[in-house]
Amino acid sequence: MSTAHRSPPAQRPGAPRLRLAWALVMALAAAPTLGGEVGPPALVEPPPVPVAASGASGAIDVEAATRAYLDELTPAQKARSDAYFEGGYWLQLWGFLYGAGLALLLLQTGLSARLRDVAERLRWRWLQPAAYWALYLLVTSLLGAPFAIYQDWWRERQYGLSNLTLGGWLGEQLKGLLVGLLLGGLGVAILYAVVRRVGRSWWLWGTAVAMALQVVGAVIAPVAIAPIFNDPKRLADQRVTGPILAMARANGIGTGVVWEIDASRQTNRISANVSGLLGTERITLNDNLLRRAALPEIEAVMAHEMGHYVLNHVYTLLLELGLVVLLGLWLVDRFFERLRRRHEARWDVRSVADPAGLPLVVLLFSAVMFLLTPVTNSIVRVAEQEADLFGLNAAAQPDGFARAALDLSEYRKMEPGPLEELIFYDHPSGRTRIRAAMRWKAEHRERWGGPGPAAAAPAATPAAAPLAP
Repeated sequence: MSTAHRSPPAQRPGAPRLRLAWALVMALAAAPTLGGEVGPPALVEPPPVPVAASGASGAIDVEAATRAYLDELTPAQKARSDAYFEGGYWLQLWGFLYGAGLALLLLQTGLSARLRDVAERLRWRWLQPAAYWALYLLVTSLLGAPFAIYQDWWRERQYGLSNLTLGGWLGEQLKGLLVGLLLGGLGVAILYAVVRRVGRSWWLWGTAVAMALQVVGAVIAPVAIAPIFNDPKRLADQRVTGPILAMARANGIGTGVVWEIDASRQTNRISANVSGLLGTERITLNDNLLRRAALPEIEAVMAHEMGHYVLNHVYTLLLELGLVVLLGLWLVDRFFERLRRRHEARWDVRSVADPAGLPLVVLLFSAVMFLLTPVTNSIVRVAEQEADLFGLNAAAQPDGFARAALDLSEYRKMEPGPLEELIFYDHPSGRTRIRAAMRWKAEHRERWGGPGPAAAAPAATPAAAPLAP
């Protein structure tokens, strides 16, 4: 069967105005996705595995494989990462001193007492601490702005980690300020109501209330707070969600949805989490992880985050860090009253139940927490290491896990000294994490294609005995 040849419009009389239409028709024929269903974006291809970590010889030398991954970073990348992370050590000190200076300024000038006096104009006593908190937060945010701009915006931009302009960053801070005014005001009102009622044992009951508020925050954060800063949407790419949800089902995580947030609006950092409690659980990853990481790395990161959930780290960390808070508030109680009495005339703070004493509580508590930094870092670091091991077993992606550790080298020093890691790291170092991945790989050859133990040394299997009746 033959068909008549149809010439293009440009070859027929009166057709010049149809040339553009014909070109568009031909373009649509050549590229149907322009006007039809858009296919899923291409996934990042996994980088080649370093030879020393490939198991080409039938075995993995853990130290050699670890070094091979670490050596993929250039000297310039290592220097940049080290400078950023080590600068953070000093920022912890300067941040504590800056905050301490603000607290002393509010006390020594009597400004805190004047803010209290303004708050007390409210008729309802239980709302007065919330009103004081609003004024306190506004004043400290304004006075603390220079340090915050340097630390959280300018420095992040200098190291290529922030995507925000100064105006955009200030907008994000304004959102956080509004959340702090609302939720912080409610929390402060509850805390001071408890302190007024229980008297000398305030530090014990205050810890209980603080932990309860942490639980409430964990419940509402995924559904009420996170959407204020980012736009969560359901991730529909089955190539990504399939393996993640399979791991979730296998490990008892009761959700059938993976969420994606547009974190690239603010930062270049990769991130993911399994958050929420009591029915608000969500598996979430950010678009940087999707854009920058291959599927094995995504699976490794998500398996780590699932580890936190399955191992109940929300509860164990709440208990362990709650004990640290208890110690901190007990020490605050030991020093608060003697300092208040010594400076009563200047500070005009009546008691620990007086909101005007909040700067002194903040000063003393932050001093305790600063000194206990190695303790709190170690508590969190142990939980992170447990999640690492869980993730390796759940995802069986040791090379993806090693790649994730390399990605985090943008803002984490990879090879600290032992004492440095103990004091300053609230996560295992990159070297520690890559070594753990390579150790897992060496001990699980049957799961990544290397010769398994049976192939290396076959054992005789005795004949099965008949079952007894």
